[in-house]
Order: sequence, then structure tokens, then C-alpha cells
Amino acid sequence: VQLQASGGGSVQAGASLKLSCTASGRTFDRGAMAWFRQAPGKEREFVSAMKWSGHTYYAESVKERFTISRDKSKKTLYLQMNSLKPEDTAVYYCAFDGGVIQSALRQMRSYDFWGQGTQVTVSS
Repeated sequence: VQLQASGGGSVQAGASLKLSCTASGRTFDRGAMAWFRQAPGKEREFVSAMKWSGHTYYAESVKERFTISRDKSKKTLYLQMNSLKPEDTAVYYCAFDGGVIQSALRQMRSYDFWGQGTQVTVSS
């Protein structure tokens, strides 16, 4: 499995961005795919995840502002980010694992496959 993230950029607070993660290999019919982010000087943190079943999960800090979705035909995972805040500034990574269980979806160590990251910068 290989993951390619894209769609980052520099925007003003309140703007929107849509990240994409294109996958090669068998991904959407097992396990889960997720978005994590890492701000400078901070640990990588969970943002959102989607199980193979379509169930979605969000960090409290992004709930109501971010939406995770997928297009199976394009093998692409998306993260629509609205009402962006300066604290959303980070490198965003997509991740996949074929065997992650629901209770571990928010843990970075649950995912074996990672994309290269895309930078999101939000200025005030």
C-alpha cells in the first residue's frame, strides 16, 4: 500500500481547504484510513478516521469543521476543512491499516502505512 497526500496550502483564518489521499493497493474494503497532523514542536495527533464500513470519527478540536469522505472508485480519501484556524497549522498525514480495531483508531501506532504529508498553514 502506498499513500499520496496532497491539497495543502497557505490560507487565511476562516478559509477552507480540501486534502486528498490517493491510495494504491487494497485499502477501502478493510481496516481504516485516517488523517493525523503534526504541528511544529508537537507530537502527531489524530484528526479523523473512516473505517472500511464508512463510519467516521473526529477529534473534538475539528468536529463540526472538518469532514472526512472517500471515493472508492478513485481510491481517494478526502478531508474537507472549513473555518480553518491558525491552530490547524500542521503537516497533515494520511494513514492506513488493514487490521486496526475501533478502540485503536485514534492511535498513531495502529497504522502501518503513511503518506508523505502535506503542509497546511493558516494565518490570522
